[in-house]
Amino acid sequence: MFPVIGIVVLLVLVFGGFALTGGNLGPVMHALPHEMLIIGGAAIGALIIGNSGAELKSLAGGVGKVFKGPKYNKDDYLSCILLVSSLMKMLRTDGPVAVEPHIEDPKNSTIFQQYPKLLDDETLIHLICDTLRLVVVSSGTLDPHAVEDVMDNALKNHHHHAMKPAEGLQNLADALPALGIVAAVLGVVKTMGSIDKPPEVLGGMIGSALVGTFLGVLLAYGFVGPFATRARSVIESDAAIYQTVKQLIIASLHGHPQPLVIEAARSGVAHDLQPSFAEVFDGMRAR
Repeated sequence: MFPVIGIVVLLVLVFGGFALTGGNLGPVMHALPHEMLIIGGAAIGALIIGNSGAELKSLAGGVGKVFKGPKYNKDDYLSCILLVSSLMKMLRTDGPVAVEPHIEDPKNSTIFQQYPKLLDDETLIHLICDTLRLVVVSSGTLDPHAVEDVMDNALKNHHHHAMKPAEGLQNLADALPALGIVAAVLGVVKTMGSIDKPPEVLGGMIGSALVGTFLGVLLAYGFVGPFATRARSVIESDAAIYQTVKQLIIASLHGHPQPLVIEAARSGVAHDLQPSFAEVFDGMRAR
């Protein structure tokens, strides 16, 4: 909702402010489709040249994140803590053999099925299952620090790829002012070809050319740049749940008391998404 409100405010105040100060919107509106065609076409072409099909799809997904916002809420973080805690409790009390069926086939696991939203996140499920598989096959003899190194590497790799949409949007924002100049230069070239026209005609043509520069700067700093910032924020927010998984597993492998394990998981969650200690403790006692 906020991105839509922001777009409306931006358009109303920019074009409304121009009109209120005596500007004539007619020439701007007349030139806008043609300048947008040149700038937009150049931007799309540059994106196709510089990205693979998968990266373009990811870029579109990044734009979607701007409007959808973060994926996970407070209840999801509580569910994540309860899910991993259940698996770690089973590992500790019943042994690796009891956990193995759940991590080898999570879609048919009675534990994972209790959390369908988390089950749809392949990255989260792989992080849990791949890590616990290491513990299972090693019969619990792994050094927790070594497990933490493996998880850190997996998270670093995921973060690198997850940030690609935000990076692509930022690269586009950086290029748009220059593409606006391209459109403006083409307008000037067109104007120079009509140098014998009356001053009022030339003035209109030069004004149309300058719309290209205006549009490139407006798109860069008013739209695409903020989109990149918002996409980066949403991606980072969604990634916090993976750190919660890591903290739970590592703290449990260190053999810390249950209250400390819970607090280790809660400590990395933003305050507005952080379940209370009582909510976590009550949820674990109910299972």
